[in-house]
Amino acid sequence: METIPPIPSVRRFVFAGLFAVVLASLTACQPSVPSPPGAEKAPATRQAAALQVLDPPAGPGAIAPNLLATSQGVLLTWMEPSDDGVFTLFYSRYESGRWTPRHAIASADDAFANWADLPAVAGSGTGILYAHWLSKLGTDTYAYGAELLRSEDGGESWAPLGWLHDDTSESEHGFVSYATSDEGVIQAFWLDGRAMPKGGAMQLRTTRLERAVAVAESSRSVVLDDRVCECCSTDAAWTASGPVVVYRDRSPEEVRDIAIVRAVDDGWSESSIIHRDEWTIEGCPVNGPAISAHGDRVAVAWFTAGGSGPSVQLALSDDGGAHFGPPIRLEEATPLGRVDVILTAGGNAVVSWVDTTETGAEVRWQSVSPGGAKTPVQVLTTTDPARSSGFPKLIAHGDQLLFAWIESGESPRLRAGLMALP
Repeated sequence: METIPPIPSVRRFVFAGLFAVVLASLTACQPSVPSPPGAEKAPATRQAAALQVLDPPAGPGAIAPNLLATSQGVLLTWMEPSDDGVFTLFYSRYESGRWTPRHAIASADDAFANWADLPAVAGSGTGILYAHWLSKLGTDTYAYGAELLRSEDGGESWAPLGWLHDDTSESEHGFVSYATSDEGVIQAFWLDGRAMPKGGAMQLRTTRLERAVAVAESSRSVVLDDRVCECCSTDAAWTASGPVVVYRDRSPEEVRDIAIVRAVDDGWSESSIIHRDEWTIEGCPVNGPAISAHGDRVAVAWFTAGGSGPSVQLALSDDGGAHFGPPIRLEEATPLGRVDVILTAGGNAVVSWVDTTETGAEVRWQSVSPGGAKTPVQVLTTTDPARSSGFPKLIAHGDQLLFAWIESGESPRLRAGLMALP
């Protein structure tokens, strides 16, 4: 077995129960959302894009890919199990046309490995990197939290900082996202379940990362919304007006539409719904939104099963997310969601998602111009509709798009590829 490079000293617990945790994570919070009666399957193919496959140095069983653009190239992170079931968070950089050898960030027996709640890395303008991954906080399946690490040498070594959140109750703390300014200020957002054991709801919280021994000691978290969907991912971006976060809201009537909160002069704005899809569902669909920003231009993509049925939507803003135009529907058949979005330097919004076919599923993407004109739908690759195939990710890399996804099947593996920007 490969020797893993030196990693930080982190808490290590007995292995018992990890396999059950992983199995439970593959079912997430609630059953998948069924397609409405009479819904047609999407065509097996649309327009196939020319893909240059550039597989990263990941081993068997890799899950939870995530991407970050840095001045040294694109950084890819993933979780990977060893032969004895211990999960390690790895990264590799794509630079100068190749992937660097993989490097371990952290490893522990109590890692919470999940198909939808992804570890990530955030980069500052000073070259400092922060990373988080998920560890158990108790015996309950979803009692876990986000542990934070920092690197001051470009990822060669990592120092544990402790928990991202200022609460270690045996409840869910996850689905972390980051917004980073050009000056290197990093704002973190996450779902926080500390109120749930006492009858409350899942909250959306935030804190600013600082160079402290323990983040919780220097920066107390702020509640941005006290009732949100329990296990739909958050996403964040830094606009010319400051950080913004998007997430799936949850009303008392179980309407779960996409909301946004923005930094304003006196703190944080009230939560506002981007578009009232009126998707009412008594259970978390495990399908969060994605956001990208350049200056005050913002693109938000999401999946909904409200209104006329399952669809992928895109909304655009020119004022930092304060107001959005009418949503643009990108898919007319039966998408599964799992969206991502990136705004290109040319102003186009590129959206990716997973869509069903007669024989399985495909990863697809489409580009939308600033004026709303859509290119033909592109097929990236075939995939499996099962949750084990995870959330495909995309990022702009020069004049190309870099995708990362899990190829499921008898031998699941992490894959990546490049294609030209539209």
